[in-house]
Formats: sequence, C-alpha cells, structure tokens
Amino acid sequence: MKPGDKYIKLVEWSEEDGCFVGSCPELFYGGCHGPDARIVFDQLCHLVDETINHYLKDGKVLPPPMIASQLLGNIQDR
Repeated sequence: MKPGDKYIKLVEWSEEDGCFVGSCPELFYGGCHGPDARIVFDQLCHLVDETINHYLKDGKVLPPPMIASQLLGNIQDR
C-alpha cells in the first residue's frame, strides 16, 4: 500500500463548473477536474501521490488521514 492510499479521495459533479472535480480533504480541495469521473479519479490519485512526495521532500509532516466517519462527522456538523 502506498501512503496516498490512506487518504480520502472525492470526485463529485460540479454544476457550477460543468464537470467532475476531484479533491482530497486532508491535503487539498479542487485539485483536478474533467468531464469523465474515472479519469478525474485517476488524476486525483496521481495528484495525491505527488503532494505527499512534496511534503516528504520538504521535510513536512503529513496530515493524518481521515477515516470516513470523521469526514461524515465534519459534514454533519455544518
């Protein structure tokens, strides 16, 4: 398992943008977009891995991965 596999990845349709938008709540929002959900997910996985590599290269501590229940709790608290 790669470190990026532990992070939540979201791909959702954006009416405003007219395309799918991919994000990783622990690392970034709105990181990639496109007309095909599967392609956006693949791009998102690559972007998560690149972001983690930048963290490690710069000697920064990675944010802890969330579990799904934490994400749902954050959404429900809004």
